[in-house]
Amino acid sequence: MAGHENGKYGRLRAQALAQHAVIALEQLVDLGMTAAAVQKSQWLYRRYRGVYTVVPPPMLSLNGRYLAAVIACGPAAALSHRSAADLHGLRGTDRAHIDVIVPGRTARRHDGIDLHRSTTLRPADITTLGGIPVTTVARTALDLAAVVRRRAVERALDQAEMLEVFDLNALQDQLNRNSHHPGVPILKAVLEEHTAGTTVTWSDLEELCLKVTRAAGVEPPQLNAYVDPGDGEPPIRPDFVWRAQRVALEADGFGTHKTRHAFEDDRRRDQRLTSAGWRPVRVTQRQLKDERARIAALLIDLLRRS
Repeated sequence: MAGHENGKYGRLRAQALAQHAVIALEQLVDLGMTAAAVQKSQWLYRRYRGVYTVVPPPMLSLNGRYLAAVIACGPAAALSHRSAADLHGLRGTDRAHIDVIVPGRTARRHDGIDLHRSTTLRPADITTLGGIPVTTVARTALDLAAVVRRRAVERALDQAEMLEVFDLNALQDQLNRNSHHPGVPILKAVLEEHTAGTTVTWSDLEELCLKVTRAAGVEPPQLNAYVDPGDGEPPIRPDFVWRAQRVALEADGFGTHKTRHAFEDDRRRDQRLTSAGWRPVRVTQRQLKDERARIAALLIDLLRRS
């Protein structure tokens, strides 16, 4: 009898571990465990009503937290909004709450879950990633546009293009089917005015610099684009490039340019660009934060004169 019980619990654990250490009460019952035994168990930890884990809550992985939240909200639920963008790799999030979407207007609420109800959510809007039900990239972009700023949506679509999951037709289908969705105005504007993949920034400093260039109202630059000075040496990749005006802007953070090698390399790059007829410009993080008006005026003047 003991061997039978050990075998049963082994199957239960194996099932949970295959699901990021998460298991639903219904699954435990189907595998031969009574509800009373679940409540008395010393190796199961209650996460939400009807949802348990086989590891202590602090040890549960992020994917385990995501799956537990989805299971708690019902069989038709899916990870959505900011949490879905994180799972798809479009945009990270450090929010404590988890976004879950459900079809219809009713669903039980749970602590730590931001529940979104939708009457337009279709089965085709949900996929599975790593065993976790999650809204598709297109539906995620629409939902994301309702809860974050426009630039965050641009960056998410830039990342989708880099990951080769950007689908303009699918995005347009979401706009057509969800005309009253609060994310429509921003997503529509982004698709009309922004080309996905053209403003990929690699740091918060570059993002701040892009914000300053946009505030200046100058022609949009190319980001992290290669420039060949034609001197037989490898091409240079400045942070921001205005090719027609031959202006190259670098946003310098002290942390990445404080070594002697970096200092020497930066000056040599500037010399190569200057020799080829370019105007290399360097701005610091402090200048971008404290002297935005001056840097914006500098850019306007440089591009006008060039």
